[in-house]
Amino acid sequence: MADPKPATQKTLPTEVPPEEFLATIPERSRRERGERLLELFRDETGEDAVMWGPSIVGFGTVRLKYDSGREGDWPRVGFSPRKGAMTLYGLTDHAELEPLLERLGTYTRSVACVYIKKLEDVDEAALRELVRRAYRLAQRVDA
Repeated sequence: MADPKPATQKTLPTEVPPEEFLATIPERSRRERGERLLELFRDETGEDAVMWGPSIVGFGTVRLKYDSGREGDWPRVGFSPRKGAMTLYGLTDHAELEPLLERLGTYTRSVACVYIKKLEDVDEAALRELVRRAYRLAQRVDA
């Protein structure tokens, strides 16, 4: 029996400007939260944003290696202004970030994401430091 074809990565960088994507969000409050996060992530990473797939705004790139042997690229940090909550990527990947997550405020999380319903519910200084440190930690891992 032949080896199955390796899975191809579905979420890849695109040429769509993040500002153009954010402008298409019909709900004003969600669009404004996305615009605020775009500015915050840019400030803290020093990177220009890149769209990953149709809805993830990413900053930098890290090469991920899974236990299965599969590899793929992913943003070092990023966000998606989803309807239910702002989904933040790359902020839970390092144990040393836990104290900042404890200071963050009201959010929920999964293994890989932080979910924020309202930016007003989180401590902006803690979020800024979390983004900055998570980005730098991912940068070190990728070096």
